[in-house]
Amino acid sequence: MGVLDRFEKGVERVVNNAFAKAFRSELKPVEIASAIRRDMDDRTAALSRGRTVVPNTFVVELSPKDYDQVLDWGEEAMADEMIAAATDHATSQNYVFVGPVEVEFDQSEDLEPGRFKVRSSSRRGAVAPATSTATTRHPIVDIDGQRYLLTGPVTVIGRGSEADIIVDDSGVSRRHLEIRITSDGVIATDLGSTNGTFVEGHQVAAATLVDGNTLTIGRTRILFWTGADDGDGR
Repeated sequence: MGVLDRFEKGVERVVNNAFAKAFRSELKPVEIASAIRRDMDDRTAALSRGRTVVPNTFVVELSPKDYDQVLDWGEEAMADEMIAAATDHATSQNYVFVGPVEVEFDQSEDLEPGRFKVRSSSRRGAVAPATSTATTRHPIVDIDGQRYLLTGPVTVIGRGSEADIIVDDSGVSRRHLEIRITSDGVIATDLGSTNGTFVEGHQVAAATLVDGNTLTIGRTRILFWTGADDGDGR
């Protein structure tokens, strides 16, 4: 299956049933997915060592009629599938995001039913989907199988909505752990949590992390990777 096919299938899985019945216009969701893919391909920015940055925020402008139908079906579910498909495409192409992937829908009086526009931009955040290998400048953490690229200098992990990475674990404090990337290394610091932070099974107030470390907060295990064996990652 080709890259475009994989990108489109991610959306088709959700829209084939309920959405297909609700979406009574000439616009096909797969066309939006394909437009986002093309926008990513067209707006690449090359980094060192063959790494390529692409936009991570997308606003899809629809006609008022089509926009209302998206709302009736479920805007969040639609956006989630677009995000998953965009992330899959970025992974297949070894693209890099500088922040979380976001897809929003908006309406424009200038558009006729079946017509749409995609506006995209790169918006930096503390974390992004891990679509490529880790580097010393941008490590990766794996939390319950979900991989995050640390794109900002400071990342907060916790149960609260204010955390950069939210963990669904009652044993984790709202702001439990901070991971800070410095010139002297990557420092993990407990933020006064109730149950503490453990690195390789030892409770720590703060610790310098190395490639392959395992951290535990509550019942959640976090794997830390820098790709240090692959050069300096710059």
